[in-house]
Amino acid sequence: MTGPDGIDHIEEFHGLPVLTLPRDETPAPETLPEPDAVAWRLDCGWDQEWPFARLWRRFTDVVDTERVRALVIGPWWCGEYSELRPVLELIVADAARFPALRALFLADVVGEECEVSWLRINDITPAIEAFPLLEEFGVRGCGDTYRDGDLRLRPVKHDRLRVLRFESGGLPGAVVRAVGASELPALEHLELWLGVDEYGGNATVADLAPLLDGGRLPRLRHLGLQNSEIQDEIAGAVASAPVVAGLRSLDLSMGVLSDAGAEALLAGQPLTHLKELDLNHHFVSKPWIGRIEDALGPHGVRLGLGSAMDYSGGTDEDEWRYVAVSE
Repeated sequence: MTGPDGIDHIEEFHGLPVLTLPRDETPAPETLPEPDAVAWRLDCGWDQEWPFARLWRRFTDVVDTERVRALVIGPWWCGEYSELRPVLELIVADAARFPALRALFLADVVGEECEVSWLRINDITPAIEAFPLLEEFGVRGCGDTYRDGDLRLRPVKHDRLRVLRFESGGLPGAVVRAVGASELPALEHLELWLGVDEYGGNATVADLAPLLDGGRLPRLRHLGLQNSEIQDEIAGAVASAPVVAGLRSLDLSMGVLSDAGAEALLAGQPLTHLKELDLNHHFVSKPWIGRIEDALGPHGVRLGLGSAMDYSGGTDEDEWRYVAVSE
């Protein structure tokens, strides 16, 4: 879905191909796929004649919403960028019309349409609470670049959510703390792109503690703590975190991991039980990469070890370290 050096449009979501609803009056219901056969993507495409409210009405008129399993929201503004709040209000107000909805992704937007740090997402809590049978939820956007559109989350209790993903160039610490304070007993996959402080990513290792102790997420099998400028500190915390024992895959990619973080990982608890360890987009030296390969490769752990230089075209002598996604 995404590359280590950027963000792409979603092509598949919740195991379904993504189909963008045509923005015209032509498609009749009989010309469209079965409602449960695709993940429906709504995209205003900056079209002044198709504001989101009109697109939403068109969608609910031509598609049997009672059978829709997955929904993806693309660019929702017409002309000037605007906050997501009205879109969320429409979705929440019509929640009863989507009894089969199991997956929701907010802001499937790429850089050519709007920088991730400019996406004004608002409080996403009502969207999670409105769908108690939701199994997968993802959101793309940053922190406090715009105060009135700040990405926010309150602690929630949700018994069915299995996948939770935040793609961000700056994930607020308050959002990370809210995830840690939530009751998500079914959660199996958690992915946090922490980003940089400049774009609202002010989470600390202490904010991650409730997620790392393993008690609140008994079914967690994949943990992604990615795209961080404190990646070495995170690696040090993960090295002794109880949650790691139950994981099948660990993702520390997209950040500024250095030799210090690599050394911390290898000095900590064994990682040989993992099926996959992703460190792509790192700043680790070749000798330490060799040690990681020697320690984990013989145990069958799939390793993602592409350096940041592989994606940027830089050299090993470059001193500036940077995350994969920020602005």
